[in-house]
Amino acid sequence: MDLLNTLVDKGLRRELPTREEALAVLATSDDDLLDVVAAAGKVRRQWFGRRVKLNYLVNLKSGLCPEDCSYCSQRLGSKAEILKYTWLKPDEASQAAAAGVAGGAKRVCLVASGRGPTDRDVDRVAQTIAAVKEQNEGVEVCACLGLLSDGQAERLRGAGADAYNHNLNTSEATYADITKTHTYADRVDTVQKAHAAGLSACSGLIAGMGEKDEDLVDVVFSLRELDPDSVPVNFLIPFEGTPLAKEWNLTPQRCLRILAMVRFVCPDIEVRIAGGREVHLRSMQPLALNIANSIFLGDYLTSEGQAGQADLDMIADAGFEVEGTDQVTLPRHRADAAAAAGCGSHASGDGGCGSHEGGGCGPCGSAEPAAEPVAEPLAEPLADANEARTDLVAVRRRGAGTDLAPNA
Repeated sequence: MDLLNTLVDKGLRRELPTREEALAVLATSDDDLLDVVAAAGKVRRQWFGRRVKLNYLVNLKSGLCPEDCSYCSQRLGSKAEILKYTWLKPDEASQAAAAGVAGGAKRVCLVASGRGPTDRDVDRVAQTIAAVKEQNEGVEVCACLGLLSDGQAERLRGAGADAYNHNLNTSEATYADITKTHTYADRVDTVQKAHAAGLSACSGLIAGMGEKDEDLVDVVFSLRELDPDSVPVNFLIPFEGTPLAKEWNLTPQRCLRILAMVRFVCPDIEVRIAGGREVHLRSMQPLALNIANSIFLGDYLTSEGQAGQADLDMIADAGFEVEGTDQVTLPRHRADAAAAAGCGSHASGDGGCGSHEGGGCGPCGSAEPAAEPVAEPLAEPLADANEARTDLVAVRRRGAGTDLAPNA
């Protein structure tokens, strides 16, 4: 297929495809799916070999967010029966992180719900970062605390954070359809603040919220312009009790096409399969490893993932290898350029975090609770939409915030 040959050539040259080419990837047929995966796989192997980076989430503070993000189980007015707890103590967070590191994770992502951190919250997270790094030598830490105020990114960098995650989630044109209490520009500003402070920027998207193909392409092109080290691709988890609970618009085939489009637009950037892979990719997860070079190990923020050992077995059985702490994630040209610019985690070549629980790993919200909006779907469900697989949506009841051992 001429389209795929062109996209492979551009990916190997780190050349941006056209919007029309990106849209054409999403429009390919199921008959051409394996060809699409194989083409994206050539680009993935050029820049990342057969390595798979493992990341591990620690939910420092769960639920009770004053935000109205329609996709999120932690949102204002959410009826989802998730765990709710206030800040973990530094030693509790460090113990949770240790389970992920023992399972092979080289990056720990510290996440807290809310609009954004207060200065006191930043101090608290700084203590947690110190505890995690003291107990887990060589581990990298990504913070994900929501919208940042001036100076907070620099304080997190000074405390030892390597990266900061804040997802754009969807296109600028449709952003107000899913969130009313902050803007798309607010999110862009936080990613730019992280970059400017020398943190490795991590920012991604959520697919499956009823968006059009054009919206997916728009947000990925916007991400490419922001130039993060890491792009997490989340697939909506339709939690009961959230406005998007009925949005079952994804098939495994569509998820693979979305991942391939992201890889072609971001050829040398860490592409991570984040929240929702077990729900929507299901038995096709190993095939997705040919496109993405990074996943989360074990559970997510408020939902359960497949068993950590199953993740490791899947990677091995698919012919891939877990990336070691002594290996550099990003291609040398990106790592070297970032090191010259003085960016901390860029220099070591690692990406950031990003996951969602029917929402993003970039907690968001307004300082004051807003009136509960009525969210409308962005578009009609796709003709090839999944049946609702609510049996695959399991609320997390173990790990951080509980007395049960984590899944890692």
